[in-house]
Amino acid sequence: MSDAAELRLESASPAETRSIGQRLGRALRPGDVIVLEGDLGAGKTTFTQGIAVGMGIDEAITSPTFVLAREMPAGTTGVALTHVDAYRLTSLEEWDDLDIDFANTAVVIEWGARVQRALPGDRVAVRLEGDDASRTLYVTRHGSDPSGLLLALEGDGG
Repeated sequence: MSDAAELRLESASPAETRSIGQRLGRALRPGDVIVLEGDLGAGKTTFTQGIAVGMGIDEAITSPTFVLAREMPAGTTGVALTHVDAYRLTSLEEWDDLDIDFANTAVVIEWGARVQRALPGDRVAVRLEGDDASRTLYVTRHGSDPSGLLLALEGDGG
């Protein structure tokens, strides 16, 4: 990692977690990679729903656990979203078989630590801890951040 920066955010509800994701979604550009970590029920999919709203994507966002990856067409921001769930992957070869288009879409990966060695060096990691009543989001930028993703999250909360 060439450079890292960290941010801590608090969320008191699923709606607030989605709102934080929405701020991030408005800033995403093709090539941005967001890696989500957290226990089951920590809010990874809820956060991704917010990202999609911020990108202007109308499709319903559900966890792609069984399909592994789902690409949503570009919304009002003009950026397509690839939503990946790496939970069931057992090898980097399976990851490679998904053939994720990192260059032309924004990519959100749930359980991304499982494939960390195969990820681009420039990415943002979000670790969610807690439950619906109270969550802490630990956001770490790895490498460069040309889209200003951390800055988007440091906003005024709206």
